[in-house]
Amino acid sequence: MSPDHGKAIDPMAESKINMRGLKCPLPVLKTRKLLSTMAAGEVLVIECTDPLVTIDIPNLVRETGDTIEKHSKNGRVLTFRIRKA
Repeated sequence: MSPDHGKAIDPMAESKINMRGLKCPLPVLKTRKLLSTMAAGEVLVIECTDPLVTIDIPNLVRETGDTIEKHSKNGRVLTFRIRKA
């Protein structure tokens, strides 16, 4: 139970966000904003088509201390699974 809200927190909570078609720097800016609203242990899955995210997202998580659990590519779609620290 969360002492602040009186409700259980799901440690495996996951949000999936479609950022296909967005160009740099929008995917990394939106990812940073989303991560800033998440609780530790929550997971953010983002799907992007901009190839620059392969550089930008790893740099972002180095700055924030979060973790990329998985990175994959299926055609033009790049998917990152990020766990909030």
